[in-house]
Amino acid sequence: MNDINVNSVLMQMRALAVQAQGLPRPAETPTANFSSLMKTALDQVNAMQQNAATMAEAFERGSKEVDVAQVMVSMQKANIAFQATTQVRNRLISAYQEIMNMPV
Repeated sequence: MNDINVNSVLMQMRALAVQAQGLPRPAETPTANFSSLMKTALDQVNAMQQNAATMAEAFERGSKEVDVAQVMVSMQKANIAFQATTQVRNRLISAYQEIMNMPV
């Protein structure tokens, strides 16, 4: 299963906050840029959606390996991941708009 690692994202956000304050970066914080984190998260959401679609197709074809509970759980996980991604996007757009509206 592909799950978004919340602890890793929080650790990176803390490192960025420390960096913004001008303090030295803690040694245990991995260095990764924002775009690679977003790409990884979007790839994981995409993989979850594709997995849910594959399981649904297998169930529709009458495969004995997939039952309805597995399909429903897979579809709900993909739905929740997509909704979370949409909320992150909305927050990013809102933050960008606030920054752009700041007086210089």
